[in-house]
Amino acid sequence: MSQPTTWWEGLYASSDVANLPWYTPDLDEDFERALTQRRLQGKRILDLGTGPATHAMNLAKHGYEVVTSKLPASFVDVIMDRGVLHVLPPEKRSVYADTVHRILRPHGWLLLKCFSDKQPGTFGPYRIAAKELRGYFAKKFEILSIANSTFQGTLKPNPKALFATFRRR
Repeated sequence: MSQPTTWWEGLYASSDVANLPWYTPDLDEDFERALTQRRLQGKRILDLGTGPATHAMNLAKHGYEVVTSKLPASFVDVIMDRGVLHVLPPEKRSVYADTVHRILRPHGWLLLKCFSDKQPGTFGPYRIAAKELRGYFAKKFEILSIANSTFQGTLKPNPKALFATFRRR
């Protein structure tokens, strides 16, 4: 379901953002808990594809430096992905893993939420199994956790998700 950037820009320009399925005005609970548990307060964070910037704004209010531009190697401490990996076709995911590895500082954190293979139906993003997720990241990241979760947003019931915490080797 990979979509060109212009498609996403058009969707945001023509929609009431608060009605999009992934919209939430608050910081996703899984990300907030992981940031607190890992004591990542004050770190530089890349908000990677989490939607209409509500997460970036909430992170900035909590004292994080949030970045959004082209990035040099080893530039950020934490990357939060709440919507990119699961829209990429399988053949593009190794490039994604290489890219986030390059952008993260050594021992930096990747906090990732994606649609789970336990989510019924075919509407929306690709479904990803925990084993598959491990396969994309095991060579370059320490896999600290992959847990069942849900996506908060406007869809009810909340879609089933995986929330993963990885640390760059």
